[in-house]
Amino acid sequence: MSFKKSIYRGSTVALLTQHGKEKIVAPLLASAIDCRVMRVTGFDTDQLGTFTRDIPRPGTQLDAARKKARLGMELAGLTLGLASEGSFGPDPYTGMLPWNVEMIVWIDDTLGIEVVGVASGATSFSHLLTANWEQAETFAHTAGFPEHGLVARPQHEDDPRIRKGIADWETLREAFRWACGEANNGCAFLETDVRAHMNPTRMEIIAQATQDLARKLCTLCPVCDTPGFQIVERVPGLPCEDCGAPTREARADIHRCVRCGHQVTVERPEKTTPAGHCDWCNP
Repeated sequence: MSFKKSIYRGSTVALLTQHGKEKIVAPLLASAIDCRVMRVTGFDTDQLGTFTRDIPRPGTQLDAARKKARLGMELAGLTLGLASEGSFGPDPYTGMLPWNVEMIVWIDDTLGIEVVGVASGATSFSHLLTANWEQAETFAHTAGFPEHGLVARPQHEDDPRIRKGIADWETLREAFRWACGEANNGCAFLETDVRAHMNPTRMEIIAQATQDLARKLCTLCPVCDTPGFQIVERVPGLPCEDCGAPTREARADIHRCVRCGHQVTVERPEKTTPAGHCDWCNP
């Protein structure tokens, strides 16, 4: 698939954020598709859910991104909207490492389309319950503090009393003493602050998701010239290099238009896959 010239040159798109995402998103999209990202304020996006669990997120990750994009469009009076949302959990390979998935959604009400950029990767997301400052200090170093911010609570992970945005050692010591003093068990619960402006590792994943979005917006449908002609499905069946049996590895990708539905199946260049991926040779 070849990239064509962006149709969004000179356009303005609303971005509702209170955590500094425009610093990453705006220059990347300006460079890739020559649009202007307008940071929109006037709504507390924490109302849609927080990573510190004090406000649960209703619906899915994509639902939350759509909601933010729509709110930004409404506040700015624009037909183009943009928003991102992250999620955290175990990695999909071993289930042992913290993993960050970022989605950034682009809504165009003029064309009636939605395009989503996605990226994921290992991240800094950890926690510790302790009454010992030396342990807290070691944890902070391991978590990448002070470049990565921390959150402190008394007692346990769901205590409603919370201090966020801890980004220097003096503040961390004071928050640690406060949390231990407030807790019935004398312990502070410390965790990584994964809000975008407090977490450079997460910002890197947001940047990758933005680049994925830009690639999709630059790829136009060969029939109707709508942006977002993208891979929607992978076709399994790549043959094993030893026995020739079809495997679960993808042999082709299906690209589809988000507007007219036109689709094309593109065969992958690989003709076989190693026997280690074969259920017959490597059961």
